[in-house]
Amino acid sequence: MTENSTYTGGIAATNAHLLRLTGGAILVDAPEGTAAWLRGQKARVDVLLLTHQHFDHVMDAAAIQAEHGCRVCAFAPFSRELTLERLVATMSRTSLRVPAFEVDELLEGRDTLEAADETWRLYHVPGHSPDSVCFHLEREQFVFGGDVLFLDGIGRTDFPGGSTSLLLSGIAEKLLPLPDATRVFPGHGDDTTIGRERLENPFLN
Repeated sequence: MTENSTYTGGIAATNAHLLRLTGGAILVDAPEGTAAWLRGQKARVDVLLLTHQHFDHVMDAAAIQAEHGCRVCAFAPFSRELTLERLVATMSRTSLRVPAFEVDELLEGRDTLEAADETWRLYHVPGHSPDSVCFHLEREQFVFGGDVLFLDGIGRTDFPGGSTSLLLSGIAEKLLPLPDATRVFPGHGDDTTIGRERLENPFLN
């Protein structure tokens, strides 16, 4: 039996998705406040999957790694260039520091990942961030896409390393061929389906 719940937190209203599977609990992304939310849920995390390392998706990654002893999987090692913390601090004239965490399993160049006794398909879709990865649990027809594809939208591409053409081509080649009923759980906002976005997303038509 699969249970899926979502926490939304941090200054960018970022989603963390908790998936309880027979083989363990998977958390996708770790915005600020997620660690406290997990404690309130009395949930233990076995694996933390990071869709990318922008600050709003990883602020609680170090705390969750320390509290849960969970495996952290991401496209690239921890990087203060990928977190965008320096850029954001300069633009906002405030201090922003992401607590450093250890990436236990690097996903660059890989097509699959074994986690919670499930095989996940991996789709590297840069354009929003160079390290963006979508995690596809085929058995459930779930995709956890971070800031790649939204309900009626796509990820912004004006950050360092961004590219609209790369993002659109990645979505077209890797996500849109999936079955219409595939549910997409994004990094911000409500979930949607591949079929709906293929037909109605204004950025894809």
